[in-house]
Amino acid sequence: MNRPRDLAGYGARPPDMRWPGGAGLAVNFVLNVEEGSEYSIGDGDGRSESALSEVRASRVPKGDRDLAAESMYEYGSRVGFWRIHELFRARSLPLTIFASAQALERTPMIAEAIAASGWDICAHGYRWIEHYHLSPEVEADHIALAHETITRMIGRAPQGWYSRYSASTATRGLIAAHGGFSYDSDAYNDDLPYWTDVGGAPHLVVPYTMVNNDAKFLSGDVFSARDFADFLIDGFDVLRAEAATKPRMMSIGLHARIIGHPGRLAALIRVLDHIASCEDVWICGRNQIAEHWRETVPPVHAG
Repeated sequence: MNRPRDLAGYGARPPDMRWPGGAGLAVNFVLNVEEGSEYSIGDGDGRSESALSEVRASRVPKGDRDLAAESMYEYGSRVGFWRIHELFRARSLPLTIFASAQALERTPMIAEAIAASGWDICAHGYRWIEHYHLSPEVEADHIALAHETITRMIGRAPQGWYSRYSASTATRGLIAAHGGFSYDSDAYNDDLPYWTDVGGAPHLVVPYTMVNNDAKFLSGDVFSARDFADFLIDGFDVLRAEAATKPRMMSIGLHARIIGHPGRLAALIRVLDHIASCEDVWICGRNQIAEHWRETVPPVHAG
């Protein structure tokens, strides 16, 4: 298989390491910047985007513009991003941007704000489309274009890669072959980074999450900010307790068009307040996690 499964992982023997400052738990907040890069009639896709919006299925006939869906996405770039930007900047907190490159091209003020913030960047495709629908040749072009565009718009290159929902079986090899990425996050299978083999060379994976993700507001798993905050805080507390004896990592996935609404942002504020009261936790960017893992758990010692 191009990408064989690993059902064992670290098992009962995770690496014996600590995060900077002796912390046992690393917490990484991720903001997905996708608005403007989603499927649309204007981009020749033949349909409007319906995923991760306030209406689960478009009510507009396929082939017609869904102006309501477009408008819901626009809220993320017009309002939601700036609300989250202000929150994290006011608290001097790091944030990782999963950036769809076309979204940055179409929202240059957001690109400028990200560039000025110093937040780290993970490429989230050139457009917010599924790479498993692409041929390897077209996918390679998208990967290269995403890297070039983000570097041009932000002034620094993305270090990581994350596909929309799922990678193709070719993605990881194409990322490694490109040479401009130091890790990918196309995995949901661990609470720690790990090394894998790509073409006979070590490749770092920093897993992401669909569990600690504000998409739960739109899937119906949670409705109120209090429910979402309680869920994240409970997960954080369990991981922090485990981290007394073994390293742990917690990713929290956000979208400006979802968590950026006031009634949902309250959940994020509660979570940040709770984490701020804990001194034995490292709040960090994804690049920092990858860099520290390379230093403390190099491939020869991995697993």
